[in-house]
Amino acid sequence: MIEALPPSRDIAAIDIGSNSVRLVLYRLEGRAIWTVFNEKVLAGLGRDLAATGRLSPEGVTLAMTALRRFAAVLEGVRPERTLIAATAAVREAADGPEFCERVAAETGLRIRVLSGEEEAKYAAMGVLAGAPDAHGVSADMGGASLELTRLNGDGVEHGLTLPLGPFALLDPTGFDADRLRRTIDGRLKPVARDFQSDTLYAVGGAWRTLAQVHMGLRDYPLRVVHQYALSAEEALETARLVARQSRGGLEKLPGVSKKRAETLPYAGLVLEGLIGRLGLKRIEISAWGVREGLVFETLDETIRNTDPLLAGTAALGLRQGVAPALPGALEGWIADVVAALPSAFGKTRDDVLTAAACNLADLGARLHPDHRVELVFDQVLRAPVAGQTHAERAFLAAALNARYGGDAATPEPEAVNRLLDEDAGRRARALGQAIRLACDLSGRAPQLLANARAVVTKGELRLSATEGYADVLLGEQTRRRARALAETMGLSLAI
Repeated sequence: MIEALPPSRDIAAIDIGSNSVRLVLYRLEGRAIWTVFNEKVLAGLGRDLAATGRLSPEGVTLAMTALRRFAAVLEGVRPERTLIAATAAVREAADGPEFCERVAAETGLRIRVLSGEEEAKYAAMGVLAGAPDAHGVSADMGGASLELTRLNGDGVEHGLTLPLGPFALLDPTGFDADRLRRTIDGRLKPVARDFQSDTLYAVGGAWRTLAQVHMGLRDYPLRVVHQYALSAEEALETARLVARQSRGGLEKLPGVSKKRAETLPYAGLVLEGLIGRLGLKRIEISAWGVREGLVFETLDETIRNTDPLLAGTAALGLRQGVAPALPGALEGWIADVVAALPSAFGKTRDDVLTAAACNLADLGARLHPDHRVELVFDQVLRAPVAGQTHAERAFLAAALNARYGGDAATPEPEAVNRLLDEDAGRRARALGQAIRLACDLSGRAPQLLANARAVVTKGELRLSATEGYADVLLGEQTRRRARALAETMGLSLAI
């Protein structure tokens, strides 16, 4: 358990892509990575690349305006480090070097032009930074290229780049879906065997927009794109839907901007080709990619190996709570109770989620008591903390709802009921009630908590205190909290 926030660091990343130019400012607290500023311009640098071999003149104008602004922001913010990378358009354009020289002369920004292999590597590192257990293939779609990289669950394997971004597929004669399918299949076929996988981790704005379309059509209750998962069948249906829409029809779909509508049909066809050629069964969206991969590389190995969910929840809990030693004391005190609960995600993952819930146990300490339940629930469900599936978000939110006395329905029953099965919901509620019991029994003081014990034995929740502490710790409020926990667990109560 972390009992003090690590020193914070500010890192900036500028990503000069084929379609967008973006500045992101990150605040790093150990392994916890927070986005504190994010601005992009859809410049379309690579729009003319296939036809002319050069950067789009209009795109250069837009990109230069954006980069001058970004340089001014950085001058004001003064981050510890600034990472600047350009990808396929600048890499492949005949005037790419000239563009880099102009940027340096006019803004002072020095661009690192990534090779195709480096782009693939950093996109995959970004996926792993946001989902450490990722195992399959990462696919990073930019404006001009698609990078494929194998992920083995422990790190990044080999990767490559293919001319399968929307700008590389543009045809001056018009959008012909059947002809494009043949082109895409021809470019995927020679490499498909090396990237066969059950799961594709989709990186890039086009994939995120496809996910938002799918969420809108499903009336999905949690609008968090990171780690949003679709079956191959669902992804294929969505891809085919956007591929056959007119420009006007696309703009009416949820989450589709006017500029994104131009390239989205191409992204849909590429996804269709990937599903067919790689034998995919599942698509998971990663909101983290090249930029986060570059930032992740700056961390030392020990920090990189920390679980991002535990790091993020610890940072949130320490910043908003008032008792730094509380999470560790809670985790030990509730261990016997938690061991008696039905499993939700498998023992290893259940243990991580229990620790994360304990990290968040004091999250509402500084919030208004009349709104604490709703505010804590919403923050936990939607917190920008990586390394958790949507079901795990719902689990932690339900647990913290119970920790602060919320009823079993939670503030958003539709979201929780769609994301959690009955056993997981029961475990979440009991976990939260156990944390509530421990916090209220002790006033959140670890030294007092050490003088009481909760165990489960022979169908009974047994609560006891060391000699001389029974009157202090086992009062009426403690009894109410213990009765509620015992009822959820289907146990009798002995105090």
